[in-house]
Amino acid sequence: MTPDRPISSLFDAKRPLRSLEFFPPKNEDGVVALRETAVALKAIDWDFVSVTYGAGGSTRETTAKVSGLLKNELGFTVMPHLTCVGHSRGELRAHADQLHADGFRNIMTLRGDPPKGETEFQVAADGLSHANELVTLLKEQHSDFCLGVAGYPEKHQEAVSLEADLDNLKRKVDCGADFVTTQLFFDNAIYFRFVDKCRAAGINVPIVPGIMPVLALKQIKRIAALSGASLPVRLQRRLEVAAQSADVVEIIGVDWALDQIRDLVEGGAPGYHLYIMNRARPALALAAGLAA
Repeated sequence: MTPDRPISSLFDAKRPLRSLEFFPPKNEDGVVALRETAVALKAIDWDFVSVTYGAGGSTRETTAKVSGLLKNELGFTVMPHLTCVGHSRGELRAHADQLHADGFRNIMTLRGDPPKGETEFQVAADGLSHANELVTLLKEQHSDFCLGVAGYPEKHQEAVSLEADLDNLKRKVDCGADFVTTQLFFDNAIYFRFVDKCRAAGINVPIVPGIMPVLALKQIKRIAALSGASLPVRLQRRLEVAAQSADVVEIIGVDWALDQIRDLVEGGAPGYHLYIMNRARPALALAAGLAA
């Protein structure tokens, strides 16, 4: 398999990187639909795409299948996610070897969420407790892996403070992480403050902002609650006024994300990573708006 170019080498480009995230569908029909979405998105020259790994490692096989489809059939540079949940060290090494053999050189490296129905992270037998341990394992297994890790501008919900969360992020970077992709946020001031605090803490790798265009009010409230992201009052009011029209809500969401991205890039962000819920239309609308 032809190995992918490491994402870390792309940050030298004279333009902001653009990337997006897919999540593995639950069934074959969903895979077909995702393929159609990905084909539509090929109209844009994305620098890379990522593929998530379900809570508790529940989508491991589908993540591998979708990652292979996107890489081998459609020609994307793909960054599969990998988590610690439910895996021993031996299983993680074997999975890393398979990814490497299949030509993947970029991995989003996460501790992971507990399986559905559970509220607390449980370490697997002979497993790992933290993402920094997974970073170390993967770099030891294959030193040419480029590893992304997650950053939380409004802190991880399990962290006792933002400072403690930054300490955790620094451990991940010190263990070999190559760049950070942030949790979604809707107020750019939060991102810029986070970057300043990271730099003050000695975290000097690229920090890519994660942006989610709002597609539905109820959905974004649920996602914001799960992620710990705050919704600006101005955005929430606009969405509530338009709540009876799904199309208008999506237009508002895309416009807000468009303004975010323009401001982020102007402010020096190295690119943007879109959380698009496997939908092509908002991503294409954003790309068109940014090109205008």
